[in-house]
Amino acid sequence: MDKSGMDMPAILGGSPAVSINGKDANKWPILTQEDEDAVLRILRDGDISTHHEYRELENDYRQFTGRNHALAHCNGTAALLAAFFALDLEPGDEILVPSATFWASVLPMLWLGLVPVFVESEEQRLGLDPADIEKKITKKTKAIVVVHLWGLPSKMTEILKIADRCGLKIIEDASHAQGASWRGRACGTLGDISVFSLQGGKLAPAGEGGIFLCDDYELYDRAVCMGDITRIVELQTPAWRFAATSFGIKTRMAPMSAAVARVQLRHLEENNRHRNDNIGYLSAGLEKMGFHTFPAPDHIKRVYFEFLIRCYPDKIKLPVNLLIKALIAEGCDVSHPRYPLLHQQPFFTEGHCRKIARLNNDNQLPDYNLVSLPKTEQVNQSMIKLPSFPRAERELLDQYLLAFRKVMAWADEIIRQNENVA
Repeated sequence: MDKSGMDMPAILGGSPAVSINGKDANKWPILTQEDEDAVLRILRDGDISTHHEYRELENDYRQFTGRNHALAHCNGTAALLAAFFALDLEPGDEILVPSATFWASVLPMLWLGLVPVFVESEEQRLGLDPADIEKKITKKTKAIVVVHLWGLPSKMTEILKIADRCGLKIIEDASHAQGASWRGRACGTLGDISVFSLQGGKLAPAGEGGIFLCDDYELYDRAVCMGDITRIVELQTPAWRFAATSFGIKTRMAPMSAAVARVQLRHLEENNRHRNDNIGYLSAGLEKMGFHTFPAPDHIKRVYFEFLIRCYPDKIKLPVNLLIKALIAEGCDVSHPRYPLLHQQPFFTEGHCRKIARLNNDNQLPDYNLVSLPKTEQVNQSMIKLPSFPRAERELLDQYLLAFRKVMAWADEIIRQNENVA
């Protein structure tokens, strides 16, 4: 990149490109008087435990997705536990999972004695690699966990075909993808069971909360039995006999959280549009410099829970660590990806997972020290996380683009003066 007329980057002693404080531009969630009024209404009603508001939220999500059944949970992790429980699998059964995801997509299954089998991620959309799914299927495989990472829907055409051919259930963790769609179908409708997290950083947050979605009443029936003791008696099956005990877990959502979630869902589309406009503008400039911003193919509508870009070594001279260091010096809020790869974490590599699963045959869990996912590891090491700019104005985005241009233009000199930064 030509550096003529380009200021020296801050890492070499120049002035930072980003002068605007990005704190307000990236503040999330956006809470207004509407949210406050919704919470106060619950408080004034006085029923802060079993208020019908969480059932109204379930109605909202049934309408939002078109699914038959919705069940509100205290958080997305609890909703995922309910999803694994609802499948009614046997201890030792295997579920294919990604490593590049938040731990809640995987760990709750171990409490039920289910075995996570890690699968490679593909490079185009960062979801499960269909080719590696095929390789990892055994006679014990019963389900697949699909995560639409960062708001980009996975390769569902291939995954759905594999699941149908092999008789596998799909648990869709759509927590990053509220408002995204694949071939006209909303994320949250693509699995036998689908889950949204409503944690405070998500696109339609509640503070803490989760939504379990399905069309099969039997799956809904089991999810209710696991964690919502107040409505087991309402079930239209013999499961109502568990109304006095449930299955020992209480996962019902707090009404005040549901109140916030209903307001946030109403504003999801407009908030997503603002994010998408900002990141689309930034992506266009970054693509011209050689960065890969994971643009969605025509049949996909993506959203941005977070904004990550990839640095291909043949196009970006600077090592990722040095690039991040140089951009931070320019005033940019950048970092490595937020999620460490699960298969490399001590919970698995030190065997703590075995104490949780408590399977009779210790060999039913693999030795996770032997798991190798070279494609996933390579992609993860080549990515940079940027803000998602939910409130940003164009001037801040232009300053970020200037920061990248400065650093790219002076790459050779930055490398020469920072030879020890890997």
